[in-house]
Amino acid sequence: MDQRPPTTRWRTTLPTLLRRALRRPTPTTPPAAHPTNPDAVVDCAVYVNGQRQPGRPHYTDAHDHSRRNRRAFVWLGLHDPTPAVMTAVGHTFGLDDLHIAQALTAGHRPTLQRHDDTTLLVLRTAAYVEHTELTDTSEVVDTGDIMIFIGDRFVVTVRHGAPGALTTVRHHLQQRRTLLTEGPWAVAYAICARMVDQYLDVANHVETDLERLEETVFARDRTADIAHIYQLKREIVELKRAVLPAQAPLRTLAGPTDGPPPALRRWFTDVDGDLARAVDRVNAYDDLLNSILQSRLAQLAVEQNNDMRKIAAWAAIAATQTAVAGIYGMNFTHMPELHWRYGYAGALLLMATAALTLHRLFRRSGWL
Repeated sequence: MDQRPPTTRWRTTLPTLLRRALRRPTPTTPPAAHPTNPDAVVDCAVYVNGQRQPGRPHYTDAHDHSRRNRRAFVWLGLHDPTPAVMTAVGHTFGLDDLHIAQALTAGHRPTLQRHDDTTLLVLRTAAYVEHTELTDTSEVVDTGDIMIFIGDRFVVTVRHGAPGALTTVRHHLQQRRTLLTEGPWAVAYAICARMVDQYLDVANHVETDLERLEETVFARDRTADIAHIYQLKREIVELKRAVLPAQAPLRTLAGPTDGPPPALRRWFTDVDGDLARAVDRVNAYDDLLNSILQSRLAQLAVEQNNDMRKIAAWAAIAATQTAVAGIYGMNFTHMPELHWRYGYAGALLLMATAALTLHRLFRRSGWL
C-alpha cells in the first residue's frame, strides 16, 4: 500500500497522465501489413451471386467479405507486383511460399499445379507488334505470362509483361452473370478463352507477314534478305513457346478433374478446341517459313552459280586477248606478218573477232 501523502501521489501521477494523453496512439495494424502499390493492384472486386459489388475495396477487406458469404468470391488483379505486395497478398489468401516466389518472376512455362486448396494455372500472353516492313530486327510478337491462383472463394491474377491486359475480360465477364455464379473458375475460363483468342489474332497477322515475305522471295526483283526470314523465324518460335505448351493444362481442365465444376468443363473443352486450331496454324506457319527459307537458300546457291559462270565466261574472253597479245609480244625474228604493213590492225581485228564470237556463244548458252 502506497504510504505517500495524497499531494505527493498527485504530483507523481500528473506528469504520467499528461505523457499518456499526448503519446501517439499505437496503430493496431503494422504499416507493412497493407503495402500499397497503385501500379501493381490493377483492380479488386467482390462478386456475390455473379454480380459485382459496388466500390473497390482493399484486398484484405474483400477477402474477409468473401469468407463471410459462401456465395461470394474476390478477384484481385496484379501487374508486375513488388516483393512486398506479393508477399502480403500471398499471406492474405494463404498462398504457398513457392507460389509467391514464382509470381515474382516472369517467363514461366504454361502449367497447371495444385497445392492444398489452391490451383495455379500459368499461361503465356501474346500480342502482335505493328510494323511497316519486316527487317532483320523487327519485333513481330510480344509475349508475357499470367499466373492465375484459384481458390475456393478467390482468384488472384498476376500478369507480367505488356500484353494480356484483363480489363476487357473483366468487363465482358461481368455482363454474363450466369457464368459468374460458377465462382472463381469462371474467371479462369474467361482468361483462358481470351488468351487463346489472342493466339489466333496474332496468327492472323503473322500469316499476312508470311504472305508478304513469300511474295518478295519469289518476285523477279527479290528484296527479301536472308536475315529477314531468320528474324520472322525467331518470332514464330517465340509464339510457339506460348501456344504449344498450353495444350496440356487446358486438356486437363477439360477432362474429369477436381478443378472446374462440371458445368464449366464443356466451356474449357471449347477453349481447348480453339487452342488446337491455333497450334495447327502456328505449326503450319513454321513449316511454310522453313520452306521459304530453303527456297531462298536454293536461290542464293543458283545466283552464286550464275555469278561463277559469268566470271568464267568473261575470263575465257579475256584469255583469247591475252593469248594473241602474248604471242605477238614475243621477240622472235621470224614471225608471220611481222613486217606486214597492216599486221597491227590485223591483230586487233583478230582479237575483236574472237571476243565477239565467244561472247555470242556464251550468251546463247545462258552463261552471260
